[in-house]
Amino acid sequence: MNAIENTISTQAWAKLAQQFPKPRAIVVVSAHWVSIGLKVTASQRPETIHDFGGFPRELYEKQYPAPGEPALAQRIQCLLSPFHAQLDQHYGLDHGAWCVMTRMYPEADIPVVQVSLDAKRETAEHMAIARKLATLRDDNILLLASGNIVHNLRAFFLETKPSPWLHQFEDFVTEAIERGDVQALIAYKSHPDASKAAPDWDHFMPVLYAVGGRHEDEMPVIMKLEYFPGVSMTAFGYGLHS
Repeated sequence: MNAIENTISTQAWAKLAQQFPKPRAIVVVSAHWVSIGLKVTASQRPETIHDFGGFPRELYEKQYPAPGEPALAQRIQCLLSPFHAQLDQHYGLDHGAWCVMTRMYPEADIPVVQVSLDAKRETAEHMAIARKLATLRDDNILLLASGNIVHNLRAFFLETKPSPWLHQFEDFVTEAIERGDVQALIAYKSHPDASKAAPDWDHFMPVLYAVGGRHEDEMPVIMKLEYFPGVSMTAFGYGLHS
């Protein structure tokens, strides 16, 4: 619903786009594209995927007609050749990608390429993939990682307010991000609240891609936005003005 509603989060995403030069392309890692094997979208005109159910018609009518960039996809495939990345001509832009970009860049005039989350990879390998992608930033390419630090839909539907474990886990993660403690993030499952706060690995993994995409001398800007039962909308980024 963030794609069509005016919220604290959507306002923040719009402001984010004003905090650095307009990118020449965007590479997205979304919690909503999980694959067997590492894949990269390579179509010239990726479709807007409405990968959800039970929402208002207005949301299904929403389109984000950003172009793809096959040449960039091929470049990413080469970067990720140690991980046997494959080009994908069929996957489009899922809602983890376009719901955020429609707020950041509503004109949909920037080429977009998505990189999947390979379900066969260990957490440390996801970080290694992210480090490879970090080199793209030198060419004014935005790395956009779309997930949640805290994402527990069962709690979202059953609880009436955020539980203490939500804030305890988020504080652990954001403090590790501030310290640049990559190993703590890779071992996030060892935190006593991880099983409640991050039961879905795919929604947490974009955190690692954002951290892995930083340059070594960059400090994060952390934006604590909204909290719901079981869900934190906290965002963070690098290369931004605080």
